[in-house]
Amino acid sequence: MVRDVENKVRLARLRKNRSDRKAGALALICAALALVTFALYWRVQWNDFINYDDNVYIAENLHVLRGINGPDVKWAFTTGYTGYPHPVTWLSHQLDYQLYGPWAGGHHLTSVAVHTVNVLLLFLFLWRTTRGIWQSAFVAAIFAVHPLHVESVAWIAERKDVLCSLFFLLTLHAYASYAEKRSRGQYVLALLFFALGLLSKPMIVTLPLILLLLDYWPLGRMPLGATKHNWGVSGAVRGLIWEKIPFVLLAVVWSLITFFIQKESGDVAGIAKIGIITRVANAVVSYATYLWETFWPHNLAVFYPYPQQLPWLVVVGAAALLAFISVVAVAGRRSFPYFIVGWLWFLGMLMPVIGVIQAGAQARADRYTYLPQIGLIVAFSWAISDLSKSWLYRRSLFVAAAAIALTLLAARAWRQAAVWHDSESLWRHALAVTNNNDTAHTQLCDALVRKGRIDEAISQAEMALQIRPNSPEAHSNLAIALSQKGEIDLALLHFQRVLEIKPDRPKLHYNMATVLAEKGQLDAAILHYERELQIQPAFAEAYNNLGIALMGKGELDDALVRFQKALRVNPRLPKVHYNAAVVLLRKGERDEAIEHLQKELQINPASTEAHNKLGLAWSQEGRIDLAIGEWQKTLELQPNDLNAHFYLAWIFATFPDDTIRNGTKAISLAERALHLSGERDPRIYRLLAAAYAENGQFDEAIQTAQRGSHLAIEQENYALADRLESNIDLYRKSVPLRDTGE
Repeated sequence: MVRDVENKVRLARLRKNRSDRKAGALALICAALALVTFALYWRVQWNDFINYDDNVYIAENLHVLRGINGPDVKWAFTTGYTGYPHPVTWLSHQLDYQLYGPWAGGHHLTSVAVHTVNVLLLFLFLWRTTRGIWQSAFVAAIFAVHPLHVESVAWIAERKDVLCSLFFLLTLHAYASYAEKRSRGQYVLALLFFALGLLSKPMIVTLPLILLLLDYWPLGRMPLGATKHNWGVSGAVRGLIWEKIPFVLLAVVWSLITFFIQKESGDVAGIAKIGIITRVANAVVSYATYLWETFWPHNLAVFYPYPQQLPWLVVVGAAALLAFISVVAVAGRRSFPYFIVGWLWFLGMLMPVIGVIQAGAQARADRYTYLPQIGLIVAFSWAISDLSKSWLYRRSLFVAAAAIALTLLAARAWRQAAVWHDSESLWRHALAVTNNNDTAHTQLCDALVRKGRIDEAISQAEMALQIRPNSPEAHSNLAIALSQKGEIDLALLHFQRVLEIKPDRPKLHYNMATVLAEKGQLDAAILHYERELQIQPAFAEAYNNLGIALMGKGELDDALVRFQKALRVNPRLPKVHYNAAVVLLRKGERDEAIEHLQKELQINPASTEAHNKLGLAWSQEGRIDLAIGEWQKTLELQPNDLNAHFYLAWIFATFPDDTIRNGTKAISLAERALHLSGERDPRIYRLLAAAYAENGQFDEAIQTAQRGSHLAIEQENYALADRLESNIDLYRKSVPLRDTGE
């Protein structure tokens, strides 16, 4: 009896030790996976936003820039902006901007964190359903470091990839718990996670198929060897299918919503644009390419141009490869169930994005492999594990091979993450590894324009047009570059070409109007701003620029209305409060003007224009102390600001109050203003003369005023010349100048 008890205690201890060792191994693997993932992607915190969707999703999206708030949360759930309904993704961007503001690194680190969680969820799911700890760890490690996944992690606009994958993997965990315990709560939780995944990105609509595959392996819920005479088995299979109906309904509804939104936005290419035969051929080749790049990822690019023609031998060869693997998978479905599951996982998950229904102009995209590739890695890992059972030194060979493979993949991913550092490096790399890539040339043009390298930008746009002469994007970017170079007429010709190709292109009329306004053609500019606002009624910048154009024509009331509309759309848009204040000051409504200028400085405290204008407004109100304070702030921000020197020198030289005037300060400020003006402005000579007079230096005041008078006559400014002669009469009488409101 005692011996039996001792044996039981010993057995319990043995089991506990095994359990502790297993828990320790799991914790160690999870820590290693997290460490490797963060180490690989840590560098992306120094990457910028890029000019391909990051601007649309974050940097120039008002609904994101305002952070989390009621109206913008509502917008996230009701918009089809960018052609996708993905409110959860919008919420994540809004939260990021609230946390990090314009620091791109913070947004990048959020994506890295989500990717890391996905790696751990994948490992734990495979381990809990297969108990193959090392196969599971290998699959998760490949998932963590594979170069094809860099695009999904290092591209902020592709947050939707990692986010929908997070909910996809959580769905698998909840479903596995349901399959084990038959818990309704876990089933509902799986449905909830699936819905959240669809609300992040619709690509996971094929999840019901994945759940059926998992029922087959590794969950073992689908009986093998079913026949039409075995009604029990048939009933079990039917039960599993019925179990997926709620998932299927969610997927179908969301697929239809997505399709119609994309069609409405013009993202879905029609049969007339890309023929169905071409699409199918490209889809077959893309499948084979994704398969090949899983094992040999090279020449990866952000954009792969759609092939003008695919050699039929390439298409037939790709189809033959896919057919061969499919036959092998079906033939080995009983002996190697993981192989058919992994292969169908790969084929099925790529189906929505393989291009038969073409969304966008790309032939394929690395980001599309983020989840589908898991199936391939699972099939490969478990197949190697089974086929090598009889090998000598099996474990040592596996460890060495896995270490080499992971090191090579991580090194390639590390280099690929550096490609995403900024827009220029991204598009130059795309041009280096692809051919006839007009999109890369066009986007590189935009990146170079933003850096002020106009001649290089023009060259890139011209190369894009050589590849695709009717590209509205290339014509538009070329026009913008030409306008910045001062070649306005040529720029307008390219804008006109865009009007012929795509008259409702967003920002086209805005850009044309901006160029026309610079040319002084205000009436034409106003018409184009108004046309832009018909296309984009919530375009705050267009309202602001329209107001500036109207102000240039002297239509102050209409200008003020446009500035107010701009502020209703975006109360924090820089310069709009300032522009409204300028109009109000001209109308004599100083109190409202001061209020707008104070709001402008809350938005942009470094605006020297606003400080200067607020100083003028305070001086007109008789608050000279506040006016001096604003002009001094201007000089703290910009020591070479000519206007602030002028205003302060004038006050210190001519203000009636003895406690304010200071001749020494006035001379110093006026001399600096004269230097900053290039000594060709007669008003500054009048200012300096007044400063000399205030300091009792009347001879210098007379000489300086005379130089100013001669310069004014040269410039045919006879009114100012007369004023200077009048000042000279005062100085000859040793009387300093006092400001009388002139």
